[in-house]
Amino acid sequence: MKIAVVIPARYQSSRLPGKPLVDLCGKTMIQRVVERCSQAELAKEVIVLTDSHEILEEVHKWNGNAVMTPSSCLTGTDRCAAFALNSDYDYFVNVQGDEPLLDPEDLNEIIRHARNHPNLVINGYAPIASDEEYRSRHTPKVVLAPSGRLLYMSRSPIPGNKADTFQGSHRQICIYGFPKQSLVEFAAHPGKTPLEDIEDIEILRFLEMGHEVGMVKLSGNSVAVDRMEDVERVRKLLNEQ
Repeated sequence: MKIAVVIPARYQSSRLPGKPLVDLCGKTMIQRVVERCSQAELAKEVIVLTDSHEILEEVHKWNGNAVMTPSSCLTGTDRCAAFALNSDYDYFVNVQGDEPLLDPEDLNEIIRHARNHPNLVINGYAPIASDEEYRSRHTPKVVLAPSGRLLYMSRSPIPGNKADTFQGSHRQICIYGFPKQSLVEFAAHPGKTPLEDIEDIEILRFLEMGHEVGMVKLSGNSVAVDRMEDVERVRKLLNEQ
């Protein structure tokens, strides 16, 4: 099975414009993500997918591999699909372009799972440690079946109870695995599905289309960058390292 690790990276982020080119202690965010992915021994090919010539030039500056994709892509998964349709890879492992502290072993774990389940859409998850994170609308919460199958994902605090207390939950880790055929079907859907649109969580499109999504437990060591305060947090962690 031929696997590509792909990193969708668009310039126009609604919450943090130019996010992939943000400076993180002397390197851009996209460079740090690529370097982290390349540290995973099972990641043989790492490719940035972008609609920005600025990002393309930045990646080429340090001899990285980048491919232009349409600016019309609605989500990162649509960007992966646009690339997949014209490639000879069998499976695509998608790492978000805003994960500069990605644990390379988490990426290895997703690739191992993909090799064992080549026809399954997969996604990472990790435990939520605090009530604050449980209630944050920036954190997609994961509800699983005992088998590890994804039942639902939401920005709301789920699973909930009558007392409205935090009794344990999990959060999404933005490393995904997609068989080529699943991406073809994803891209063929006319726009976002209803729950995907409401929650702004693209993995829900697969659920709404009837696909099974398997969840893979990861370390949870990464820090996703959505806002300027996340940038400062990552800079602090990099300086400490």
